[in-house]
Amino acid sequence: MSELKTRATKENVTKFLNSIERETTRKDCLTLARIMAKATGSKPRMWGSSIVGFGSYHYRYASGREGDWFTTGFSPRKENLTLYLIGGFSGHASLLKKLGKHSTGKGCLYIKSLEDIHLPTLTKLIQSSVKQASKFQEQAG
Repeated sequence: MSELKTRATKENVTKFLNSIERETTRKDCLTLARIMAKATGSKPRMWGSSIVGFGSYHYRYASGREGDWFTTGFSPRKENLTLYLIGGFSGHASLLKKLGKHSTGKGCLYIKSLEDIHLPTLTKLIQSSVKQASKFQEQAG
């Protein structure tokens, strides 16, 4: 069974965020960090070299695969900001309609800039994801 490559590190989150060259991206990441810290009640940690994660939980699949992952997080990528939200987006159609310019993957939300989206709606999505992660952890426990 392959091991998960992305793990929590001891790298400095503040140093990472301050190293982001584009000022608007850096400011967006600092705002996301505040929202996610408040939603999780956790301090940020680096996961791998470019993901800022908040909180953590242990998972175990029926296949036997298990590991640790962050409750919610983000990464400033070249093309967009990637937000990692547990539980996907089913049941959130009305929030996604209000959100603004975005795209989604299975558990990822992609946005170019916080300027393009409705911040209170994003905050609700993050809070919902954190609640979903808590349920997921309870079921796995």
